[in-house]
Amino acid sequence: MKKISIVTPTFNEKENIPILYEEIKSLMTKQQYDYEHIIIDNCSTDGTADFLRQISKIDKKVKVIINYKNFGHIRSPMHAMLQSTGDACILMNSDFQDPVYMILEYINKWKEGYKIVLGQKKSSDENKLIFLLRKFFYYFIKKISNINLIENITGSGIYDKFFIEELKKINDPYPYLRGLVFELTDEVALIQFNQPIRRFGKSKNNFFTLIDLAILGIIKHSRLPLRMMTIIGVITSLLSLLIGIFYLIYKLLFWNSFEPGVSPLIVGFFFLGSVQILLLGFIGEYIGLILIHQKKIPLVLEKERINF
Repeated sequence: MKKISIVTPTFNEKENIPILYEEIKSLMTKQQYDYEHIIIDNCSTDGTADFLRQISKIDKKVKVIINYKNFGHIRSPMHAMLQSTGDACILMNSDFQDPVYMILEYINKWKEGYKIVLGQKKSSDENKLIFLLRKFFYYFIKKISNINLIENITGSGIYDKFFIEELKKINDPYPYLRGLVFELTDEVALIQFNQPIRRFGKSKNNFFTLIDLAILGIIKHSRLPLRMMTIIGVITSLLSLLIGIFYLIYKLLFWNSFEPGVSPLIVGFFFLGSVQILLLGFIGEYIGLILIHQKKIPLVLEKERINF
């Protein structure tokens, strides 16, 4: 009998997780598959962890990991996926923005031979402005990326055990999963769906976490910012050289009447300063990512592990 692992990350989801657990249990018990439901909690403070401890005592198919702190929505799900033991692993968020019925669609597509099947948002019931901003980001990163990234995916989907084993070989303490997939393969099947709004509660993602995710995607999968720095550096250097030569010749030809103005100095100073700050910011992002890798820190630090 094939085994399916379902991974659900949580953080303060006490209203959503009991309903999600029941719906997944009801769905999977009707299938011809064995399954495990791995729930990894980022040190919730609302009682989510207490509920997970309770259901794990009753239902041994529920495997629980409770982290020492909130390691974020990037590292925690990846860690749980690497703990899965199924023939395939399904990543599904706990807020119902990944519809539960998608589990069967993922499995059916996986049975056709696809190693990776991802959900692609065709439309969304969330705020229209937020959806458009996300869509623009996906379009932008696809254009500047070195790999063939797909628009409007979140990483939710089914991953064959073969792919999970490959992920275990990659030592990345801050992985960008939806980009990492396409670093390894372009053979990815897509299932389009309408993304509903959260069932309960508010999203834990805010403007700053979304910006962090956007910068991570750009830095991880595009060398364009580095090339831009080189190009801008060359152009500004040439402009500065030409301006310098122009004023030198002007001074030699009109030695007595030439009075250098303050404006060129001010404009040149602030222009070059702003360019340097911009370029240093890009360099800082790349250096910061290098430092994270050099630390060799784990994805998460587990405080508690149940039913493994």
